[in-house]
Amino acid sequence: MSVLVTGGAGYIGAHVVRLLADAGRDVVVVDDCSTGSPERIGDVPLVDVDLSTDAAAGELARVIRSHGVDAVVHIAAKKQVGESMQRPAWYYRQNVGGMANLLEAVAATGLERVVFSSSAAVYGVPDETVVDESVEPRPINPYGATKLVGEWMLADAARATGLRHASLRYFNVAGAGWPELGDPEALNLVTIVFDRMARGLRPLVYGDAYATPDGTGVRDYVHVLDLAEAHLAALDHLDEPDRAHDVFNVGTGAGASVLEVVDRIAAESGTAFDPEVVPARAGDPAQLVADASRIAAELGWRARRGLDEIIASAWAADRFRRSRYS
Repeated sequence: MSVLVTGGAGYIGAHVVRLLADAGRDVVVVDDCSTGSPERIGDVPLVDVDLSTDAAAGELARVIRSHGVDAVVHIAAKKQVGESMQRPAWYYRQNVGGMANLLEAVAATGLERVVFSSSAAVYGVPDETVVDESVEPRPINPYGATKLVGEWMLADAARATGLRHASLRYFNVAGAGWPELGDPEALNLVTIVFDRMARGLRPLVYGDAYATPDGTGVRDYVHVLDLAEAHLAALDHLDEPDRAHDVFNVGTGAGASVLEVVDRIAAESGTAFDPEVVPARAGDPAQLVADASRIAAELGWRARRGLDEIIASAWAADRFRRSRYS
């Protein structure tokens, strides 16, 4: 039997695929490679499927049957917040439509286990600075909304068919488990700073008057390899006969400010730079940190890597990518 990983050729997905393969599990990847790359998964079977198309449910069912799939890790999604604000209907078609097609395939084949990569974006801007899973989700952008709808769809499928499922609401993901699997997109603070450094530009700091120790926003940064390990822990959890919850935060429980991250990058890279402070962005909370006690108690997962290792591994991956593709 094998595990199907949708979006397995992408940044997070490739880490999950490698850990599954290293654990001796057979793996098959479904990915249209719009943002992923086949080279990230080596000789793991890759099937090109756009999950948002009308034909996707049938194609997925064929993959599940032909590869003897017994569980799915569903990572494939569009994930740019700004883009989701500009193209909301398209985001719903991609992310919600993709989930609908996956669940049709799951129902058609009798598959019983799904792990879903959700997001802390479902929380929006909560009143709490340390967020546990009991906080009411109030997403403030279409991306976060599509992730919340995906959780609802899994819950509905479970009521209808007995599907076993777990949704992982992860916080700010960065770093690299291996240099060749680093994040190629400048879409989070760490890679955005790297990108601006490469172009000879000063890092941008959005706001320095928050009610935090240094005035800049505080976030919970989780190493991508820790996140990948959380997916495997969630898969194992679905084999348990008694499962109290199906939604789990994935974070460290500790925050780092924007200036702290920028300073760590400067130290790791040996580069001196003076960040440019620009106006704060509307809707950005001063602090957002995960309460990760539920996943620790029920899945036995805890983040094992801190900010220093995140920055060091991300910098090594950035150097690897630029030397390889320059």
